[in-house]
Amino acid sequence: MTIKLGFVVAEFNRDLTYMMEIEGEEHAKFLGAEIVDRIYVPGAYDMPLAIKKLLKDDNIDAVVTIGCVIEGATSHDEIVVQHAARKIIDLSLEYDKPVALGISGPGMTRLEATQRIDYAKRAVESAIKLVQRLK
Repeated sequence: MTIKLGFVVAEFNRDLTYMMEIEGEEHAKFLGAEIVDRIYVPGAYDMPLAIKKLLKDDNIDAVVTIGCVIEGATSHDEIVVQHAARKIIDLSLEYDKPVALGISGPGMTRLEATQRIDYAKRAVESAIKLVQRLK
């Protein structure tokens, strides 16, 4: 059985999320999974509604989130990631499907974000492992 994934990708810091998306996609193919749908959202904070839409699709086994939240002059980055992560967990529990957190940050510089592009790969692997182990 091929595991079918949905991707929710943040457009904010797109230079980084693009690389994350490509790495996640390549790893999914390597592991034999298929990405059947992807939704692009403005930023990590905007992900929950798109995640919910994908979770409602019976053709999708799990959702992978891809985003990058870089530290600014205020604690805005912490608020964004904290609230997005909390809602992502809630949606996973509500729909009984894995939603993997591939959002890097908060509290990181652009250089640190570049070094964490593999978060997308890790999220894909987590989603696939959870689908396999929960079936």
